[in-house]
Amino acid sequence: MPTARIGGPNTTGGAMKWLDAFIKHCLYEKNYATGKTGAPLDALLFHAKGAPKLVNGVVVMSIRNQLRNIEDNFRVIARYPELKNLPVILGESDPEGCAACGMATDPQNAYRNGTMYSSYTAASFARKYELAQRYRINLLGAVTWAFEFEDQPWFYGFRDLATNGVDKPVLNVFRMFGLMKGRQVAAESNRQYALQEVLDSSIRRTATDIGVLASKDRNSVAVMIWNYHDADEKGNIAPVRLSVNQLLAKKVKLVHYRIDETHSNSYERWKKWAHPGSLQLPR
Repeated sequence: MPTARIGGPNTTGGAMKWLDAFIKHCLYEKNYATGKTGAPLDALLFHAKGAPKLVNGVVVMSIRNQLRNIEDNFRVIARYPELKNLPVILGESDPEGCAACGMATDPQNAYRNGTMYSSYTAASFARKYELAQRYRINLLGAVTWAFEFEDQPWFYGFRDLATNGVDKPVLNVFRMFGLMKGRQVAAESNRQYALQEVLDSSIRRTATDIGVLASKDRNSVAVMIWNYHDADEKGNIAPVRLSVNQLLAKKVKLVHYRIDETHSNSYERWKKWAHPGSLQLPR
């Protein structure tokens, strides 16, 4: 089909040599279908995963592992000037690699039900953009390798966005990203970890990562703020003061979306019900 868009190779973390070989083949080597040099290439794709562990009963994520996967592949792509404007897609981009491994068999995957998954997603996506800027990559998007698991226990801990038809907190953070219109604009936080520190040692200091990402279009501004730490421990609450500069309108409408223990969190509501299998959430 002449209009089909062709991309690849969707190699996973640590397989940079295969990505490199794929690029060289598409750019310089013999096409065995046509006999000519090179092959069509409309997008480059690869996978990137984190590596959570259970440490003394606490889930500890590794945002560093996933971001290093991304950086290693970006570095390969950046070697080829011919690829400067080619779209790059993270074909799978997740905190770990096994979507169908529930927390009963893999307790480190307990992060999937609550706010750890949503805050990790916010913190990691912001760094994906930073890495794309660092290596001048045309990052088109990132895909979660999440599924719908039919006829399974409520909140079993699969990597899904909803359980038995009820949305998980992580789906709400994707909705928040969907509300960010226009173009990215400068935003800074005095509590946000520098990108290089995250790449070197993840987010492991006592202080949490309170970061910010912002966008604007003609009539609106969107600001996403997160409070994240690799260790899934509660109680790391911090006050936030938000300042938005250069607003031209005399009147503005503020809409606040929030994900925490009591907002946009079906998991916490489910745990409080006597009969979770018959859960009904208020509209």
